[in-house]
Amino acid sequence: MTRRIRDVMSPAASAVEPMTTVARAALLMREEDVGDLLVTYDCDLFGVVTDRDIVLRAVAEGRDPGTTTVGAVCTPPPVVTLAPEDTTDHAADLMRRHAVRRLPVVERGGVPVGVVSLGDLVVSEDPGSALADISRAAPDH
Repeated sequence: MTRRIRDVMSPAASAVEPMTTVARAALLMREEDVGDLLVTYDCDLFGVVTDRDIVLRAVAEGRDPGTTTVGAVCTPPPVVTLAPEDTTDHAADLMRRHAVRRLPVVERGGVPVGVVSLGDLVVSEDPGSALADISRAAPDH
């Protein structure tokens, strides 16, 4: 059953500005228990930084997390996005085509309003699956 993104997305996604250090972004990810942050500038979406970006584009390249900015390691514009009115089928298609697990959700004008993840889609479309059970499970700290 296809649903609208607004019904399955995680609203109020965490965001940082491009000049935020990678170290601060990593701390925020830990505090918020998320694997990605929207990178915004003046309420507009600039990019997305993931835990994988931090590892591959900063730590593995020997960059100093205390001085390297998320703007230097995030997925650069243009970022693939969804609108709240888009469907879960469209989201799955975009994730497949662009090999991503999370997509920012933006309203008209590019203002970010949330994020939809592969886990969100699985819980919505196949709630009895093992992946849905894993996605709903509390984090293991």
